[in-house]
Amino acid sequence: MSAAYSIPSGMRAGGKGLIPTGRATSALAIWTGLGVAMAWLPVLETVWPFIGLALLVLAGGDLLLLRAIPSPSVSRRVGRALPQGVWSPVRLQVENSGKAVLRLRLHDLHPSDFAVQGLPRDLRLEPSARATLEYRLRSHRRGDFPMPGCDLAIWSPLGLWRQRRTLALPDRLRVFPNFSEISRYTLLATHDQLAQLGVRRLQRRGVGAEFHQLREYRQGDSLRQVDWKATSRMRKLISREYEDARDQRLVFLLDCGRRMRHQDAGRGHLDEALNALLLLAYVAVRQGDAVGLMTYGGVRRWFAPRKEPSTINRLLEAVYDLQPTLEASDPHSAARELLQAVPRRALVVIVTNSRDEDQGELEQAAALLRRRHLVVVADLRESVLDRSLERPIRDLKDALQFHSVQDWLGERARHQERLRHIGVQALDLLPSQLPIALVNRYLAIKRSGAL
Repeated sequence: MSAAYSIPSGMRAGGKGLIPTGRATSALAIWTGLGVAMAWLPVLETVWPFIGLALLVLAGGDLLLLRAIPSPSVSRRVGRALPQGVWSPVRLQVENSGKAVLRLRLHDLHPSDFAVQGLPRDLRLEPSARATLEYRLRSHRRGDFPMPGCDLAIWSPLGLWRQRRTLALPDRLRVFPNFSEISRYTLLATHDQLAQLGVRRLQRRGVGAEFHQLREYRQGDSLRQVDWKATSRMRKLISREYEDARDQRLVFLLDCGRRMRHQDAGRGHLDEALNALLLLAYVAVRQGDAVGLMTYGGVRRWFAPRKEPSTINRLLEAVYDLQPTLEASDPHSAARELLQAVPRRALVVIVTNSRDEDQGELEQAAALLRRRHLVVVADLRESVLDRSLERPIRDLKDALQFHSVQDWLGERARHQERLRHIGVQALDLLPSQLPIALVNRYLAIKRSGAL
């Protein structure tokens, strides 16, 4: 969807100052040069003052004409929700409501840290003429961003002056997580090509799944799926088809603390976590499960589990402006709150980035939740660690770095093993691996009947 905003020029035009143009500066330089030349050409003494007076009259008249020029009418059309990291179009319509030709340079006052293509733009508008121009914006951050107006530079009729005017054109840009992964999953699911996405189809065991229908036997069906009574009646192999149990709960426990500020390939860990969260939420809602969310680590938000078709849109509204904080996360306190908020058994997915000093509390939180829920811990790590192990070792410094990273990853592996020992499913992942890994683990849990 898109929205257009237009404010009458009389209510929004504000002058920011006059600047003489290069044409005015050149005229003044020529007049000054004639003054210097009088030392050799006395005949110029008679005409030089009149030339200066003429230039002054022209400049003054041009200035008065510029002040009398009405500001153009500008309207902006931009999407209500912009995806993060994607070029999005913005359309501006400029109308000259005056009776003279209007020459101007337009620059839309977009957020300063946005990338932009197509600005500023120079326009020449005949009286009562309109022009439509388009430029593109891209934001690498999520959240709300104001766009206060447009900045104009208008030239006078003789081109001796340029006046800057700011038109108040208030707008608000809302940058959401990039949901291209969800769109791609939808397309692949429609064409039954999930393997292209990396989502693996696992053979159903008949446990934890509900009977759906009878159908002809297909290659790959297990013998346990064969309905022998129907087979004897139809005189051909008939298989039972199952569907995953519905009306279950999936709740995310999302870390928004300082560890999630890390960047990988220009993308923050929290950004990658939100993309994975939305993808898995979409899959779970399609499976008939309720999806909820709780955040911790400086930002506290609660989204109660629900499974309506509007769940994904509501979840987007709840998380699009989440930003990592500088606070230390407390997963144990968050686990206690989640136990009170979700009394019924659910699949709890903890998404975090832990260090040695954090792992004790993370284990306590997982053990506490394990008493009632099925727990999956997705622990993110930086890709720079993996790359450091691939570098050639040339000197003592490289060797020490290699062994320190090996020791750290070894301790991390032992922590993952302790989580598995207490019945928690642990994933040690790069941020880019998170979306597909979570979907695969969720589908495996559904089909195994563990939930």
